[in-house]
Amino acid sequence: MLTMIMMTIVLNMDMNPWRAINDGVMGGVSSGRMVQSGEALRFEGELSLENNGGFASVRRLVDDDLAKATGVKLQVRGDGRTYQFRLRQDGRFDGVAWREEFVTSGDWQTVELSFDQFVPVFRGRSVPQAGPVVPSAIRQIGFMLADKTPGPFTLEIRSIEFLD
Repeated sequence: MLTMIMMTIVLNMDMNPWRAINDGVMGGVSSGRMVQSGEALRFEGELSLENNGGFASVRRLVDDDLAKATGVKLQVRGDGRTYQFRLRQDGRFDGVAWREEFVTSGDWQTVELSFDQFVPVFRGRSVPQAGPVVPSAIRQIGFMLADKTPGPFTLEIRSIEFLD
């Protein structure tokens, strides 16, 4: 099957578009941030379950026309934990997100995620009435760790490509 690359989020080490949103918004004490790491970006921090916490995330706005996109291809190297790639169909802070999980291995890997596999969620709960991902409506992308395992984490990201 031929996969066309439609648009690549350029990881030009500009940290301004990435915003950290951690469980502190709900009283938790987890930390997460996006930092420069050589020729990649690194989502790093520490997950804590204290004070009913348990998630760390980063996200950024996307202004590109993704109407023809069918999925996303990531080049990542993680620490063996299960991460989420998340999409939002608005620019709001809170609301429904569509998520798909991927497991990291400690080595660089290419992960392809098809939009038809993403699940709509709100604060960790499924929201089936939100329907499937509408590519033309995607306004935010991000990464989240919420695997209920406290401790440090690291996910390096070399590229994010939307597939046609």
